[in-house]
Amino acid sequence: MARVKYSAETRRRAVELVFETEKDHESQWAAICSVAAKVNVTSETLRKWVRQAEVDAGRRAGPSSEESEELKRLRRENAELRRANEILKAASAFFARELDPRLPRS
Repeated sequence: MARVKYSAETRRRAVELVFETEKDHESQWAAICSVAAKVNVTSETLRKWVRQAEVDAGRRAGPSSEESEELKRLRRENAELRRANEILKAASAFFARELDPRLPRS
């Protein structure tokens, strides 16, 4: 199943609509379902956007969008540093063998 990429503006506006129309529905879920149908996204997708907006606004516990992005960036950087370290270890071992006077030269 292909993922659809929605613009930040679409996400922001859909979440805003849920918060604005929440009082007109019997529950937040009912508001989410109503808005989701109007903006052509799945209810579950919109629910996730609403939950993240609540976290970002400090109304719900959890990692903020900023923290999640920073964590992703640090994990990528960590993986890159591990790869570089492995390359340096291999190069170090190679040159150590080349410089060892006890071993025949290749």
